[in-house]
Amino acid sequence: MRGLLLDTSVLIEIERGGFDLGDVEDAGDVGVAAITVTELLLGARLASGATAERRQRFAEHVVETCAVVQYDAVTAPHHAALLEYCRRTGTMRGAHDLIIAATARATGRTIVTIDRSGFLDLPNVRVR
Repeated sequence: MRGLLLDTSVLIEIERGGFDLGDVEDAGDVGVAAITVTELLLGARLASGATAERRQRFAEHVVETCAVVQYDAVTAPHHAALLEYCRRTGTMRGAHDLIIAATARATGRTIVTIDRSGFLDLPNVRVR
């Protein structure tokens, strides 16, 4: 296993204090998909005042402390296979969830999430 890939739901809980980052930091290689950084930055941009500043700082902290795993030519075939699976089975998922799943699958990482529903039953995708 190449490590963990933190989903946005886990990062939001960490920011709110409802999930302890220490629970996953000891796992070694902890990363986030590049699309997850986008989701965090969007949350900061949509907020205002102190909340926006706190969210922006948190997004920057995530980028500084976690490996940001890029969507690349290695990830693309995994994404296509997951899209095919969803279309053939009639079980569409959120676009960002499929990018996160493809990123995890391409890099051999396990997704850590609060909301498993976006990732359940996807072939060759590990979730905890």
